[in-house]
Amino acid sequence: MINKLVIENLKHRPVRTFLSMVAIGIEVTMVLTLVGLSYGMLEESARRARGVGADIIIRPPGSSALTLSNAPMPEKLLEYFGKLPHVKIVTGTVVHPLVFPESVTGIDLATFSSMSGGFNYLSGGPFQAADDLIVDEHYARQGKLKVGQQIKLINRTWRVCGIVESGKLARLFVQLPVLQELESNQGKLSQIYLQADNETETQSIIAGLKGTPALKEYGIYSTSELVSMFSVNNLPGLKAFIWVIIGLGIVIGFLVVFLSMYTAVLERTREIGVLKAIGASPSYILNILLRETAVLAFFGSIVGIGLSFVSRWLIMTLVPASLQQKVMPEWWLICMGISLVGALLGTLYPAWKAATQDAIDALAYD
Repeated sequence: MINKLVIENLKHRPVRTFLSMVAIGIEVTMVLTLVGLSYGMLEESARRARGVGADIIIRPPGSSALTLSNAPMPEKLLEYFGKLPHVKIVTGTVVHPLVFPESVTGIDLATFSSMSGGFNYLSGGPFQAADDLIVDEHYARQGKLKVGQQIKLINRTWRVCGIVESGKLARLFVQLPVLQELESNQGKLSQIYLQADNETETQSIIAGLKGTPALKEYGIYSTSELVSMFSVNNLPGLKAFIWVIIGLGIVIGFLVVFLSMYTAVLERTREIGVLKAIGASPSYILNILLRETAVLAFFGSIVGIGLSFVSRWLIMTLVPASLQQKVMPEWWLICMGISLVGALLGTLYPAWKAATQDAIDALAYD
């Protein structure tokens, strides 16, 4: 009986019910989208790091595992690392940051291809001239680029010579000597990658490198160690940001439902008076309103989950090179809980007001 009354009450005010569910849905979409972006971009970074094919990554002194720097490492280190026991391939890169999160990476195509297995060219091919640029499929789609098209970066005009499958280190590649010259960092590198002749030798190589006095200030990581760092738990600022967004979601849910339910209680004053006149207890009235809120929160959450797929489609269609959004099924129940908490908090005062009002006053309300 109560459930039927709840459904009929919601159906009686379709516009308000619809708008309340959409507002709660937007709250859920906001949380799912931002959490999905956080996890999606970290996982994309990890995937590209693995795509290099290296077993060991060496960063300059004073740099962290997750941040890039300009090119302070001498290129002659490549020769030194290449002579170490069990080191099969060595290659170095220079990274030039653009507008976050984009960057241009200078590579030696021959050694990089040997280590990574080479690019999978979707169109075009390798570098032919100094001003050639290789882009991945996401950057090409976002910028609507085609092979042979020109693009201006770092105060220089480049020609797109190849579009490759994504997943190997970066989205934009130029020839290493060209980028070194543009940065006035000839003979310098941003990162060095080592591939072992046997993966089981990785830790012994790392131990030897860390035991070398001249390298004690350098960041030396195995690829698996580096990839494990691409986690929300390893980025306190990002984790705090996610919780701030969750808090905002609860506040939005509270305000939306509070306004909706408070207005609904005022409009239904006479209806509530009739219920109380025929014997409905305060707990009965409270039960009806809380159930209505739970229904709104549930269906609003479903709407929000659906809208999160829309937001992902828009992001992956319009800005796939800048942003990556992951579908987060494990967060669906969390978001439902967030919307329910916010909604129930928002309905407590209106429900209490309805449950405690005098039946005679309610019946006399115009």
